[in-house]
Amino acid sequence: MSDVAAIQSLVQKRLELKKEIAKIIVGQDEVVDQILLSIFSGGHALLVGVPGLAKTLMVNTIAQALGLDFKRIQFTPDLMPSDILGSEILDENRQFKFIKGPIFANIILADEINRTPPKTQAALLEAMQERSVTIAGQNYKLSLPYFVLATQNPIEQEGTYPLPEAQLDRFMFAIKLDYPSYEEEVQVVKSTTNDDKPIINPLFTAQEIIDFQHLIRRVPVADNVIEYAVTLVGKTRPKSHLASEYVNNYLDWGAGPRASQNLILAAKANAAFNGKFSPDIEDVKAVATGILRHRIIKNYKADAEGITEEVIIGKLLQ
Repeated sequence: MSDVAAIQSLVQKRLELKKEIAKIIVGQDEVVDQILLSIFSGGHALLVGVPGLAKTLMVNTIAQALGLDFKRIQFTPDLMPSDILGSEILDENRQFKFIKGPIFANIILADEINRTPPKTQAALLEAMQERSVTIAGQNYKLSLPYFVLATQNPIEQEGTYPLPEAQLDRFMFAIKLDYPSYEEEVQVVKSTTNDDKPIINPLFTAQEIIDFQHLIRRVPVADNVIEYAVTLVGKTRPKSHLASEYVNNYLDWGAGPRASQNLILAAKANAAFNGKFSPDIEDVKAVATGILRHRIIKNYKADAEGITEEVIIGKLLQ
């Protein structure tokens, strides 16, 4: 199949995918879009939202519709790296045998990643970056495609271990999940309190998703679009020659080069999803908030004045 035909096929399959997901997930269009952008770009996502907004159900539904293997890990303060990676046991023949942990799946939901100590967070982050894990000196490859969706509860911060900036940077998107609207909540209550069990049809194979990931990387990008993305990221860095007075006033640190790479990858995926053969500046703007949100660090002045990351990014996009 030519790349042009493959992009047309991706547009069609994405629409079917959204229909399948909508059988169970009411609304949350933007959140689902960003998760799909992240999966098809080969990145990972961080989902920030209060409890009870169907984060687990959403990821499980997306995994079923994509035809992928799904595992959920509930992070707790006593979780050890071996609990997620797996461990070696002595079998009946007195031979060491490796029992795989829940990290060996295509889609991992890392629930409340900020509840577990840095040692266990680091074990997950190695798997995210390297697509492999090392246990007792043995290296085990993870099956592709591999996608981690970590959730953070923004309310309770007591007794939690916030992810350091360098680890946050490994997530392609930070996605904010808000309460449903009144109409959506009515629909949620209707659909979840009856006896209907919608069937989710798998629309992809693992290999098809890997092929689409390669297709998105092959999408050509004009130099002016890359320059726009790099300039946008440069504007977030206080004291740099691109930074405005506003950024110098309200930010301590800006985004690194990974932000520029992810902006272009996500813009390519966004263009492909909409049937375009090359991304333009509008595609970069469409994905900028989710990609920059967790990479810029506000100062006390911004906090005191109630200025959010979204407001700052909005100013940069004007």
